[in-house]
Amino acid sequence: MANHKSAEKRIRQTKKRTERNRFYKTRIKNITKAVEAAVASENIEEATEAFKKANKNIHKYVSKGILKKNTAARKVSRLHNLVNSLNKPAA
Repeated sequence: MANHKSAEKRIRQTKKRTERNRFYKTRIKNITKAVEAAVASENIEEATEAFKKANKNIHKYVSKGILKKNTAARKVSRLHNLVNSLNKPAA
């Protein structure tokens, strides 16, 4: 248990941030799964809409400080490549 007032405050802050980050990380996973599911069903329109939503939300989380800019860019890029794989004919 914390012995100083500042340490007690730090514990409260950490708890609050952990809870917030867990919420957003779960949302990111669910958004990603929605895009992957749309691609798996080979529905181009649904996949495109899911990707637009994912792109918007992931970049919003960068501005909130949940994700770093390069992490968001990597996630969006991978999803973009996945959606674009539907447009290319299978060789």
